[in-house]
Amino acid sequence: MTVLLTYNPRYVTRLKLLFRKINNNLKKLWAQDNGEWHWLKEKPVPIASLNRSIWRLSVSSFSFHLMLGLSAIIATLGLLANSAAVIIGAMIVAPLMGPIVGMAYSTAMGNRRLLRRSSFTVLKGILVTISVAWFVTSVIGLDTVDTEIMSRVKPTLIDFGIAMAAGAAGAFANTRRSISSAMPGVAIAVALVPPLSVVGIGLAQGEGDIAFGALLLFLTNLICIVFFGSLVFLFQSYGNLNRAKKGLAMSTAAMFLLGIPLTLSMRELIITKNVRHEIENFIFDETETFAQSDIDSIVVTPKQGYLKVDMQLAAPINSITQNQIEKIQTALAQKIGKDIYLNVEVIPLKRLVAPNKTK
Repeated sequence: MTVLLTYNPRYVTRLKLLFRKINNNLKKLWAQDNGEWHWLKEKPVPIASLNRSIWRLSVSSFSFHLMLGLSAIIATLGLLANSAAVIIGAMIVAPLMGPIVGMAYSTAMGNRRLLRRSSFTVLKGILVTISVAWFVTSVIGLDTVDTEIMSRVKPTLIDFGIAMAAGAAGAFANTRRSISSAMPGVAIAVALVPPLSVVGIGLAQGEGDIAFGALLLFLTNLICIVFFGSLVFLFQSYGNLNRAKKGLAMSTAAMFLLGIPLTLSMRELIITKNVRHEIENFIFDETETFAQSDIDSIVVTPKQGYLKVDMQLAAPINSITQNQIEKIQTALAQKIGKDIYLNVEVIPLKRLVAPNKTK
Protein backbone atom coordinates (compact mmCIF):
# COMPACT_ATOMS: atom_id res chain seq x y z
CA MET A 1 0.00 0.00 0.00
CA THR A 2 1.39 3.35 -1.02
CA VAL A 3 0.69 6.58 0.89
CA LEU A 4 0.97 9.79 -1.12
CA LEU A 5 1.76 13.04 0.72
CA THR A 6 0.31 15.98 -1.12
CA TYR A 7 0.87 19.67 -0.49
CA ASN A 8 -2.27 21.34 0.89
CA PRO A 9 -2.17 25.16 1.27
CA ARG A 10 -5.01 25.12 3.83
CA TYR A 11 -2.96 23.04 6.30
CA VAL A 12 0.03 25.33 5.91
CA THR A 13 -2.10 28.39 6.56
CA ARG A 14 -3.60 26.80 9.70
CA LEU A 15 -0.14 25.96 11.04
CA LYS A 16 1.05 29.52 10.48
CA LEU A 17 -1.98 30.88 12.33
CA LEU A 18 -1.41 28.45 15.21
CA PHE A 19 2.26 29.41 15.60
CA ARG A 20 1.37 33.11 15.39
CA LYS A 21 -1.23 32.68 18.14
CA ILE A 22 1.24 30.86 20.40
CA ASN A 23 3.87 33.56 19.78
CA ASN A 24 1.41 36.35 20.63
CA ASN A 25 0.41 34.59 23.86
CA LEU A 26 4.05 34.20 24.87
CA LYS A 27 4.67 37.89 24.22
CA LYS A 28 1.68 38.81 26.39
CA LEU A 29 2.96 36.61 29.22
CA TRP A 30 6.42 38.17 28.91
CA ALA A 31 4.95 41.67 28.98
CA GLN A 32 2.87 40.83 32.04
CA ASP A 33 5.93 39.41 33.80
CA ASN A 34 7.97 42.53 33.12
CA GLY A 35 5.17 44.96 33.84
CA GLU A 36 3.28 43.65 36.85
CA TRP A 37 6.14 41.86 38.59
CA HIS A 38 8.89 44.46 38.28
CA TRP A 39 8.97 44.81 42.07
CA LEU A 40 10.38 41.28 42.30
CA LYS A 41 13.55 42.22 40.44
CA GLU A 42 16.68 42.20 42.58
CA LYS A 43 18.50 45.45 43.16
CA PRO A 44 21.96 45.86 44.67
CA VAL A 45 22.16 47.23 48.19
CA PRO A 46 22.78 51.02 48.12
CA ILE A 47 26.41 51.86 48.75
CA ALA A 48 25.61 53.88 51.89
CA SER A 49 23.73 50.95 53.41
CA LEU A 50 26.46 48.49 52.42
CA ASN A 51 29.10 50.77 53.97
CA ARG A 52 27.29 50.80 57.31
CA SER A 53 26.78 47.03 57.23
CA ILE A 54 30.43 46.27 56.39
CA TRP A 55 31.72 48.67 59.07
CA ARG A 56 29.55 46.95 61.69
CA LEU A 57 30.91 43.55 60.67
CA SER A 58 34.50 44.81 60.76
CA VAL A 59 34.48 46.20 64.31
CA SER A 60 35.76 43.87 67.03
CA SER A 61 32.96 44.32 69.54
CA PHE A 62 32.29 42.37 72.73
CA SER A 63 29.76 40.22 70.86
CA PHE A 64 32.37 39.40 68.22
CA HIS A 65 34.91 38.18 70.79
CA LEU A 66 32.30 36.25 72.78
CA MET A 67 30.83 34.43 69.78
CA LEU A 68 34.27 33.73 68.32
CA GLY A 69 35.52 32.32 71.64
CA LEU A 70 32.46 30.08 71.96
CA SER A 71 32.87 28.98 68.35
CA ALA A 72 36.52 28.10 69.02
CA ILE A 73 35.51 26.00 72.04
CA ILE A 74 32.86 24.16 70.03
CA ALA A 75 35.22 23.59 67.09
CA THR A 76 38.06 22.36 69.31
CA LEU A 77 35.86 19.91 71.20
CA GLY A 78 34.33 18.73 67.93
CA LEU A 79 37.77 18.15 66.43
CA LEU A 80 39.00 16.26 69.48
CA ALA A 81 35.81 14.19 69.53
CA ASN A 82 36.05 13.67 65.74
CA SER A 83 32.45 14.90 65.32
CA ALA A 84 31.65 16.52 61.96
CA ALA A 85 28.23 17.74 63.17
CA VAL A 86 29.74 19.68 66.08
CA ILE A 87 32.36 21.24 63.81
CA ILE A 88 29.63 22.40 61.40
CA GLY A 89 27.85 24.03 64.34
CA ALA A 90 31.04 25.93 65.19
CA MET A 91 31.28 27.21 61.61
CA ILE A 92 27.74 28.65 61.80
CA VAL A 93 28.37 30.38 65.13
CA ALA A 94 31.70 31.93 64.08
CA PRO A 95 31.54 35.66 63.11
CA LEU A 96 34.97 35.70 61.43
CA MET A 97 33.58 35.87 57.89
CA GLY A 98 32.32 39.43 58.49
CA PRO A 99 35.66 41.27 58.88
CA ILE A 100 37.22 39.20 56.08
CA VAL A 101 34.48 40.38 53.72
CA GLY A 102 35.28 43.84 55.11
CA MET A 103 38.87 43.39 53.92
CA ALA A 104 37.59 42.47 50.45
CA TYR A 105 35.24 45.46 50.33
CA SER A 106 37.89 47.91 51.56
CA THR A 107 40.32 46.56 48.93
CA ALA A 108 37.78 47.20 46.17
CA MET A 109 36.94 50.67 47.52
CA GLY A 110 40.54 51.62 48.25
CA ASN A 111 39.45 52.51 51.79
CA ARG A 112 42.64 52.20 53.87
CA ARG A 113 40.94 53.09 57.13
CA LEU A 114 38.40 50.26 56.76
CA LEU A 115 41.16 47.91 55.60
CA ARG A 116 43.18 48.62 58.74
CA ARG A 117 40.12 48.16 60.94
CA SER A 118 38.98 44.89 59.36
CA SER A 119 42.54 43.49 59.17
CA PHE A 120 43.10 44.26 62.86
CA THR A 121 39.82 42.54 63.73
CA VAL A 122 40.79 39.47 61.71
CA LEU A 123 44.22 39.38 63.39
CA LYS A 124 42.64 39.53 66.85
CA GLY A 125 40.18 36.83 65.81
CA ILE A 126 43.04 34.58 64.70
CA LEU A 127 44.89 35.01 67.99
CA VAL A 128 41.73 34.49 70.07
CA THR A 129 40.77 31.29 68.23
CA ILE A 130 44.25 29.74 68.39
CA SER A 131 44.63 30.67 72.07
CA VAL A 132 41.25 29.19 73.03
CA ALA A 133 41.96 25.98 71.10
CA TRP A 134 45.39 25.68 72.71
CA PHE A 135 43.93 26.22 76.21
CA VAL A 136 41.04 23.75 75.74
CA THR A 137 43.36 21.06 74.35
CA SER A 138 45.86 21.56 77.18
CA VAL A 139 43.14 21.32 79.83
CA ILE A 140 41.55 18.18 78.36
CA GLY A 141 44.90 16.51 77.74
CA LEU A 142 43.88 14.44 74.72
CA ASP A 143 46.72 13.57 72.34
CA THR A 144 44.57 11.83 69.73
CA VAL A 145 44.72 12.97 66.11
CA ASP A 146 41.66 11.73 64.23
CA THR A 147 40.42 12.15 60.68
CA GLU A 148 38.69 15.50 61.24
CA ILE A 149 42.00 17.02 62.34
CA MET A 150 44.11 15.37 59.64
CA SER A 151 41.70 16.45 56.90
CA ARG A 152 42.69 20.08 57.61
CA VAL A 153 46.47 19.77 57.61
CA LYS A 154 47.14 19.09 53.91
CA PRO A 155 45.35 21.73 51.82
CA THR A 156 45.37 21.31 48.04
CA LEU A 157 44.14 23.19 44.98
CA ILE A 158 40.70 21.76 45.76
CA ASP A 159 40.61 23.90 48.91
CA PHE A 160 41.75 26.85 46.80
CA GLY A 161 38.75 26.37 44.50
CA ILE A 162 36.36 26.11 47.45
CA ALA A 163 37.71 29.31 48.99
CA MET A 164 37.49 31.09 45.64
CA ALA A 165 33.80 30.25 45.19
CA ALA A 166 33.00 30.94 48.86
CA GLY A 167 34.68 34.36 48.71
CA ALA A 168 32.66 35.34 45.64
CA ALA A 169 29.45 34.02 47.23
CA GLY A 170 30.09 35.85 50.50
CA ALA A 171 30.68 39.18 48.75
CA PHE A 172 27.62 38.79 46.52
CA ALA A 173 25.38 37.78 49.44
CA ASN A 174 26.27 41.05 51.18
CA THR A 175 25.10 43.06 48.17
CA ARG A 176 21.67 41.39 47.91
CA ARG A 177 19.20 41.53 50.78
CA SER A 178 17.15 38.66 49.35
CA ILE A 179 20.02 36.16 49.72
CA SER A 180 21.68 37.45 52.87
CA SER A 181 20.49 34.25 54.57
CA ALA A 182 23.07 32.37 52.48
CA MET A 183 25.95 33.64 54.67
CA PRO A 184 25.82 30.70 57.13
CA GLY A 185 26.18 28.35 54.17
CA VAL A 186 29.19 30.31 52.96
CA ALA A 187 30.73 30.08 56.44
CA ILE A 188 30.25 26.31 56.43
CA ALA A 189 31.77 25.94 52.96
CA VAL A 190 34.93 27.94 53.65
CA ALA A 191 35.57 26.72 57.23
CA LEU A 192 37.56 29.48 58.93
CA VAL A 193 37.50 28.58 62.62
CA PRO A 194 38.22 24.81 62.41
CA PRO A 195 41.64 25.27 60.72
CA LEU A 196 42.63 27.83 63.36
CA SER A 197 41.45 25.45 66.06
CA VAL A 198 43.64 22.73 64.53
CA VAL A 199 46.57 25.18 64.75
CA GLY A 200 45.91 25.54 68.48
CA ILE A 201 45.55 21.77 68.88
CA GLY A 202 48.83 21.18 67.04
CA LEU A 203 50.66 23.70 69.22
CA ALA A 204 49.22 22.20 72.41
CA GLN A 205 50.27 18.69 71.36
CA GLY A 206 53.68 19.79 70.13
CA GLU A 207 52.86 18.80 66.54
CA GLY A 208 54.39 21.55 64.43
CA ASP A 209 53.50 19.91 61.10
CA ILE A 210 49.82 19.80 62.02
CA ALA A 211 49.83 23.46 63.11
CA PHE A 212 51.65 24.61 59.96
CA GLY A 213 49.38 22.66 57.59
CA ALA A 214 46.20 24.00 59.20
CA LEU A 215 47.59 27.56 59.14
CA LEU A 216 48.30 27.16 55.42
CA LEU A 217 44.67 26.13 54.87
CA PHE A 218 43.40 29.18 56.77
CA LEU A 219 45.67 31.55 54.83
CA THR A 220 44.42 30.02 51.58
CA ASN A 221 40.82 30.67 52.61
CA LEU A 222 41.62 34.19 53.81
CA ILE A 223 43.49 35.36 50.71
CA CYS A 224 41.04 33.80 48.26
CA ILE A 225 38.05 35.39 50.01
CA VAL A 226 39.71 38.81 49.94
CA PHE A 227 40.78 38.59 46.29
CA PHE A 228 37.68 37.09 44.70
CA GLY A 229 35.37 39.01 47.02
CA SER A 230 37.04 42.22 45.84
CA LEU A 231 36.45 41.23 42.22
CA VAL A 232 32.75 40.64 42.89
CA PHE A 233 32.43 44.07 44.51
CA LEU A 234 34.25 45.70 41.58
CA PHE A 235 32.07 43.96 38.98
CA GLN A 236 29.00 45.43 40.71
CA SER A 237 30.47 48.95 40.61
CA TYR A 238 31.36 49.06 44.30
CA GLY A 239 34.74 50.70 44.30
CA ASN A 240 37.27 51.65 41.66
CA LEU A 241 39.77 49.50 39.79
CA ASN A 242 42.51 52.14 39.99
CA ARG A 243 42.21 52.32 43.76
CA ALA A 244 42.04 48.54 44.08
CA LYS A 245 45.11 47.81 41.94
CA LYS A 246 47.60 47.75 44.79
CA GLY A 247 45.51 45.50 47.01
CA LEU A 248 44.69 43.13 44.15
CA ALA A 249 48.36 42.94 43.17
CA MET A 250 49.37 42.01 46.73
CA SER A 251 46.61 39.38 46.90
CA THR A 252 47.69 37.94 43.54
CA ALA A 253 51.31 37.66 44.72
CA ALA A 254 50.17 35.95 47.94
CA MET A 255 48.00 33.48 46.00
CA PHE A 256 50.92 32.69 43.70
CA LEU A 257 53.15 31.89 46.69
CA LEU A 258 50.44 29.76 48.27
CA GLY A 259 49.87 28.00 44.97
CA ILE A 260 53.29 26.32 45.15
CA PRO A 261 52.67 24.16 48.27
CA LEU A 262 49.03 23.64 47.26
CA THR A 263 50.09 22.30 43.86
CA LEU A 264 52.63 19.98 45.47
CA SER A 265 49.98 18.73 47.91
CA MET A 266 47.55 18.19 45.06
CA ARG A 267 50.15 16.20 43.14
CA GLU A 268 50.87 14.12 46.24
CA LEU A 269 47.15 13.51 46.75
CA ILE A 270 46.68 12.32 43.16
CA ILE A 271 49.69 10.00 43.40
CA THR A 272 48.50 8.61 46.73
CA LYS A 273 44.95 7.96 45.48
CA ASN A 274 46.09 6.33 42.25
CA VAL A 275 48.72 4.16 43.93
CA ARG A 276 46.33 3.11 46.68
CA HIS A 277 43.77 2.07 44.04
CA GLU A 278 46.39 0.00 42.17
CA ILE A 279 47.56 -1.63 45.39
CA GLU A 280 44.01 -2.57 46.38
CA ASN A 281 43.36 -4.09 42.95
CA PHE A 282 46.61 -6.06 43.16
CA ILE A 283 45.94 -7.33 46.67
CA PHE A 284 42.36 -8.41 46.03
CA ASP A 285 42.61 -9.63 42.42
CA GLU A 286 46.19 -10.83 41.81
CA THR A 287 47.34 -12.43 45.05
CA GLU A 288 46.04 -15.06 47.45
CA THR A 289 48.29 -14.02 50.34
CA PHE A 290 45.60 -11.96 52.07
CA ALA A 291 42.65 -14.16 51.14
CA GLN A 292 42.05 -15.16 54.78
CA SER A 293 42.74 -11.66 56.12
CA ASP A 294 40.52 -8.79 57.18
CA ILE A 295 42.27 -5.67 55.90
CA ASP A 296 41.66 -2.70 58.20
CA SER A 297 43.62 0.06 56.45
CA ILE A 298 46.04 0.80 53.61
CA VAL A 299 47.99 4.06 53.90
CA VAL A 300 50.27 5.27 51.09
CA THR A 301 52.86 7.94 51.96
CA PRO A 302 55.11 9.43 49.23
CA LYS A 303 58.75 9.63 50.34
CA GLN A 304 61.93 10.88 48.70
CA GLY A 305 62.44 8.38 45.87
CA TYR A 306 59.99 5.70 47.06
CA LEU A 307 56.49 5.06 48.38
CA LYS A 308 55.81 3.79 51.88
CA VAL A 309 52.79 1.50 52.12
CA ASP A 310 51.48 0.75 55.61
CA MET A 311 48.93 -2.05 55.90
CA GLN A 312 47.07 -3.14 58.99
CA LEU A 313 45.12 -6.38 58.89
CA ALA A 314 43.82 -9.22 61.00
CA ALA A 315 44.82 -12.74 59.96
CA PRO A 316 45.19 -16.22 61.49
CA ILE A 317 48.48 -16.84 63.26
CA ASN A 318 51.36 -17.81 60.91
CA SER A 319 49.13 -17.48 57.83
CA ILE A 320 51.41 -14.77 56.32
CA THR A 321 55.19 -15.18 56.12
CA GLN A 322 58.06 -12.72 55.66
CA ASN A 323 58.88 -14.29 52.29
CA GLN A 324 55.36 -13.62 51.00
CA ILE A 325 55.55 -9.95 52.02
CA GLU A 326 58.88 -9.53 50.24
CA LYS A 327 57.49 -11.08 47.05
CA ILE A 328 54.43 -8.79 47.16
CA GLN A 329 56.70 -5.77 47.68
CA THR A 330 58.75 -6.71 44.59
CA ALA A 331 55.63 -7.33 42.51
CA LEU A 332 54.08 -4.01 43.57
CA ALA A 333 57.27 -2.12 42.68
CA GLN A 334 57.28 -3.67 39.21
CA LYS A 335 53.59 -2.97 38.68
CA ILE A 336 53.67 0.66 39.83
CA GLY A 337 57.13 1.50 38.48
CA LYS A 338 58.44 2.91 41.77
CA ASP A 339 60.33 1.55 44.73
CA ILE A 340 57.98 0.32 47.44
CA TYR A 341 58.60 -0.05 51.16
CA LEU A 342 55.85 -2.37 52.39
CA ASN A 343 55.13 -2.42 56.11
CA VAL A 344 52.46 -4.93 57.12
CA GLU A 345 51.10 -5.03 60.66
CA VAL A 346 49.35 -8.35 61.30
CA ILE A 347 47.01 -8.66 64.26
CA PRO A 348 46.64 -12.33 65.27
CA LEU A 349 43.13 -13.52 64.51
CA LYS A 350 41.52 -16.41 66.34
CA ARG A 351 37.92 -17.33 65.49
CA LEU A 352 35.73 -19.15 68.01
CA VAL A 353 32.46 -20.54 66.72
CA ALA A 354 29.83 -21.97 69.06
CA PRO A 355 28.29 -25.29 67.97
CA ASN A 356 24.87 -25.22 66.38
CA LYS A 357 22.63 -27.13 68.80
CA THR A 358 19.58 -26.94 66.55
CA LYS A 359 20.93 -29.66 64.23
